[in-house]
Amino acid sequence: MQLDELQRAIREQGFDAWLFYDHHHRDPIAYRVLGLSATAHVTRRWYYLVPAEGEPRKLVHRIESGRLDALPGSRAMYSSWQELEAQLAGLVTGVKRVAMQYSPRNAIMYVSLVDAGTVEVLRGLGLTILSSADMVSQFEAVLNDEQIASHYEAQRHIDEILAEGFRTIGNRVRADGETSEYATVEWLSAAMRRAGMTWENGPNVSVNANSADSHYEPTAANSKSIREGDFVLIDIWGRMDRPGTCFYDITWTGVVGRSPSAKELGVFKVVRDARDAAVQAVQRAYSADEPIEGWQADDAARAVIRNAGYGENFTHRTGHNIAAELHGTGAHLDNLETHDTRLILPFTCFSVEPGVYLPEFGIRSEVNMLTERGRALVTGRVQTELVRI
Repeated sequence: MQLDELQRAIREQGFDAWLFYDHHHRDPIAYRVLGLSATAHVTRRWYYLVPAEGEPRKLVHRIESGRLDALPGSRAMYSSWQELEAQLAGLVTGVKRVAMQYSPRNAIMYVSLVDAGTVEVLRGLGLTILSSADMVSQFEAVLNDEQIASHYEAQRHIDEILAEGFRTIGNRVRADGETSEYATVEWLSAAMRRAGMTWENGPNVSVNANSADSHYEPTAANSKSIREGDFVLIDIWGRMDRPGTCFYDITWTGVVGRSPSAKELGVFKVVRDARDAAVQAVQRAYSADEPIEGWQADDAARAVIRNAGYGENFTHRTGHNIAAELHGTGAHLDNLETHDTRLILPFTCFSVEPGVYLPEFGIRSEVNMLTERGRALVTGRVQTELVRI
């Protein structure tokens, strides 16, 4: 934990303090931000208050009195619930505007980890509880130089693997008349393993109507055949198999052994234009040094799809934060599932992946972006037309 960095962030947000609280590892964010062991035996409530200025304060149970010894600051202890509430009053003396892993109305559920009862107790002590969401993004989602380099390393491998994967589908269909979703998943997985990569679940290969299920997962039991004339979606993601590396996550679509239909071309153009609208919204904001929140980028993409008459067929957010976890704790591009008011911070990575899902096929086009000071970049290959497999 870097106390000076935490306190600087608290002051920049205009808060009096950041209050961390946990019981039975309910708040993994606290352990990561504070640098605590994620496997420590925790059976009693603890609190750690970091003020904007001055020495932090700890409150721990007597039978787990050493749980926060790795952190700086004074320590108070309790045994009974009555003593806990009395000590809490002392812990928060002198602060009013306090950030916690809380989100009003659970709007940003990714950081809404403090239980309602604890919030009630603290409000009863006169505190105003505010969301730590943007500070969590700062300490969890901002990438260092090594992580950024690892993202580009993963990008180079996956872009090559995906292109070869499409060629492999074509070769197998021409040679044998068919292949399958699951066989292609196995081929892609083997290629990523050879490249020294790791990933969560997936990848996803979906044919025809299955591509309209945005979270479809082929298995050996449910896999469908891929033949000439079919429509194919591939969603592939991974990171280098080293601690702390950053994911790369893309989705492309194509048709096997034929030209795309007029409907497929039309839907692809809508999705492509929606993707580019979100990309451009982020790029304009960064070029102008203006803040942009996650929901605003989602709105840019969603307006294109809605105006084309497919609003009801775009059933998920436009994008998600990407870091050492595939779905990170930074800002998502979302004004559908949540109203994500978190800022898209410099040196963060995220997907841009609008989609239109119809009964017979679904099209999603996914790229990744990295933000820097004064600019935002798409990090890999960009699909501009349907792949002819």
